[in-house]
Amino acid sequence: MTKIFVDGRPFDVPENQSMLQACLTLGFDLPYFCWHPALGSVGACRQCAVKQYRDEKDSRGRIVMSCMTPVAEGVRISIRDAESVSFRAAVIEGLMQSHPHDCPVCDEGGECHLQDMTVMTGHAYRRYRFSKRTFRNQNLGPLVNHEMNRCIQCYRCVRYYREYAGGHDLKEFVLRNLVYFGRQNDGVLENEFAGNLVEICPTGVFTDKTLKQHYTRKWDLQLAPSVCVHCGIGCNTSPGERYGTLRRIVNRYNGEVNGYFLCDRGRFGYEFVNSPERLRQPRLQKGGQGETADGPVALVHARKLLDGGKVIGIGSPRASLEANFALRTLVGQERFFAGVEDEEHRLTARMLEILRSGLARSPSLGEIEKADAVLVLGEDVTQTAPRMALSLRQSVRQQPFELVDKLQIPRWLDHAAREAVQDAKGPFFVAAPHPTKLDDVAAATYRASPDDLARLGFAVAHAIDSSAPDVPQLTDGVRALAGRIAEALKNAKRPLVVSGPSLKCEALIQAAANVAWALCRAGKPAALSFTAPECNTLGLGLMAARPLGEAQQALKSGEADTIVILENDLYRRAPREQVDALLASARHLIVLDYLETSTTHKAEVVFPSAPFAECEGTFISNEGRAQRAFQVYVPEGGIRAAWQWLRDLLIASGANGAAAWQGVDDVLKTLAGSLPAFSAVPQAAPSAAFRMAGEKVAREPHRYSGRTAMHANINVSEPKPPDDPESPLSFSMEGVSEQPPPALIPFFWSPGWNSIQSVNKFQQEIAGPLRGGDPGVRVIEPAKPTEPDGPAGPDGNARADFLGAPPAVFEPQPDRVLLVPIYHVFGSDETSQRAPAIRELTPKPYVALDSEAARRFGLNDGDLAEVAVNGAVERLPVKVRDGMAAGVAGLPVGLPGIENCRLPAWARITRP
Repeated sequence: MTKIFVDGRPFDVPENQSMLQACLTLGFDLPYFCWHPALGSVGACRQCAVKQYRDEKDSRGRIVMSCMTPVAEGVRISIRDAESVSFRAAVIEGLMQSHPHDCPVCDEGGECHLQDMTVMTGHAYRRYRFSKRTFRNQNLGPLVNHEMNRCIQCYRCVRYYREYAGGHDLKEFVLRNLVYFGRQNDGVLENEFAGNLVEICPTGVFTDKTLKQHYTRKWDLQLAPSVCVHCGIGCNTSPGERYGTLRRIVNRYNGEVNGYFLCDRGRFGYEFVNSPERLRQPRLQKGGQGETADGPVALVHARKLLDGGKVIGIGSPRASLEANFALRTLVGQERFFAGVEDEEHRLTARMLEILRSGLARSPSLGEIEKADAVLVLGEDVTQTAPRMALSLRQSVRQQPFELVDKLQIPRWLDHAAREAVQDAKGPFFVAAPHPTKLDDVAAATYRASPDDLARLGFAVAHAIDSSAPDVPQLTDGVRALAGRIAEALKNAKRPLVVSGPSLKCEALIQAAANVAWALCRAGKPAALSFTAPECNTLGLGLMAARPLGEAQQALKSGEADTIVILENDLYRRAPREQVDALLASARHLIVLDYLETSTTHKAEVVFPSAPFAECEGTFISNEGRAQRAFQVYVPEGGIRAAWQWLRDLLIASGANGAAAWQGVDDVLKTLAGSLPAFSAVPQAAPSAAFRMAGEKVAREPHRYSGRTAMHANINVSEPKPPDDPESPLSFSMEGVSEQPPPALIPFFWSPGWNSIQSVNKFQQEIAGPLRGGDPGVRVIEPAKPTEPDGPAGPDGNARADFLGAPPAVFEPQPDRVLLVPIYHVFGSDETSQRAPAIRELTPKPYVALDSEAARRFGLNDGDLAEVAVNGAVERLPVKVRDGMAAGVAGLPVGLPGIENCRLPAWARITRP
């Protein structure tokens, strides 16, 4: 620790930070614009000026920028010095000369960092009386709105977009004394993380365009701590609601997971909750005719179908732990089936086995950012786990930082650090069947079929540890690349291997595990990160459900005659004819879901369940972190949480234990007692009984508009707020005034800090963990290590023997191609594609060929091709995508119309 003096008071602070960061950590209010905790210091805005003194005898001092001044022993500064106060006020006045007086109509009004800093400096009167500079705004697509007249030239936007997120189409355009931030031409921002500009920008230049469709001020939103449900990463979010409509999503800081940023699918995919395709009342239907019913009537009817029947349940990777466990309890362990394709189910089980019994630990995103050598094996991470890709992009800076350290340049001094390393990047290797968005930061890329990608992984493991399986028939080029990757990983301090189930190739997963284990056996603290397709893939996998394919056998054999399906469209899991046969084999079908799907249309009884914003639920991320999503608002109509519908069915069947399930806490307690893998899950968040000073935590800001005004068109009397016995949160502005535990923070706000920058006040140190620790609890950890060369044992020790054997060499076929899945951040996810803004960015189905294959089949870009695969023929436009592996073509996954094609598979492509 280092002693510094601020306004004459001594403080002990950590080294390796700027004085601005130290002052903010200590709780001082010091204005700034260009600085951001994730971006470092450049000293562009001059707003954080303070007076620095040589020693205690110096009474004159000099003005310095606190963001550019390092913490050092004995440094003395003054924030309250009159000259520095006047300097900061003058800077604000200069910035405000051309700033429009449009706060009442600005989308950022009331949560604007510029407003906060203006008030903080005391600037209240504009003396400037001349013309303001004005600009033309651009259409940047359906997600981000552009209002350039509000710009204060802090450069945060382009620094984040280009240097942090890797975007190329947002730039600064300079003409004499004018600076314009935008694209060369109007058009959709191309980066998958462009939505973070909404929070990066300290003014209203970049705002949420989806919010403009149903705008509400921050203080009139009802919010709750939540978790993103659009992939398996588990980013923390703060959804906001008004008048029964979900209005927006903003980032909820978690230092171990998403930090300050979200991907655009997580930020803007929320509008499926408001979709006209929502199920809002129970429905009874037969012979294609359906009618709505009250909840009790639907429950009685469903109970009659279940009584005496042989019932099976099909769970879902997008449903919460509580809902899946309630269904498992209703039907019994042996009659509970995983609602995913059998191969995905098998690969998930394999990944869980590796993570729980292997040597390597699954890292958090915060740890991924600190990795100094990375091998990505078989994953297009930007499309399958977007927020992880943003962390991986930061990891390439770790090794070049060693040069920065040698030059004694502080890492937080961003411009100087980047100038020192120029374009140097750390060892980052991407092996995939087609180009990926991370290729631009890769030291080397390798394009091959899934089997050949696995062979590369096995070769890397063998190059690290000769006892790992050798790879026969390896070309000299691939062997040399494997040696290069192995050397980089062995020389790293924090090596990382990333893989996953996206290519449906078990050999890839085994190869990734072997590389990580070989590093561990060599004494390296290697990390192994697997992507997960959906928000609760690992949670469902830990419940040891039977494969979906066995459900068909159970119906055919007479073992079952009734199906209960939980929040799952089976037509996305298997070919239509197989799902038709499965559902036709059942006498009765009961479905719980929150969206209309092809599966709900076949159901005899449909129960409207609640999505993430309308109920509580727990999800397990790809890291193995259990996190709680809290209910944001009480839905109208007959919507209830899926576990509540299932509990009532259990009670009706005479299951006495279910009657005790009054809230999520009760379900989780039973779950933890029934399945040891979930024993720590109840610790993910405080229980419903939690109180601070006898009060709950308010979901609404203290400036929330009165309920009388909200419902004046219905009734002018004051309605009672809904009760919430299931959580420690209240549906009102009344609640504890102190900072709640991190898992219960619904929004960030502090006196004088109305913008998202108020998160500074909730952190133990700036950019560090939240006070009280980051939310969530890990439920997946590697077993205790065995001897370095010992085999795996049944006693819970970590296995150190290597997995599998290298697959055979892939042989391209002259008349066929291997069709592999291609994922899209916009379109491959089932729920976000129902959001209008995301739907606008979702590509149409296509088949991807490299130029050589297109010529071989006599096709050009945009031509219509017939694709014969898995016994079916699809007519799709051709997209020529150079860089595809030889003998390999691509087909998008999850897009409407082709969402259930099983891949990889051999296909014949011809001109119609």
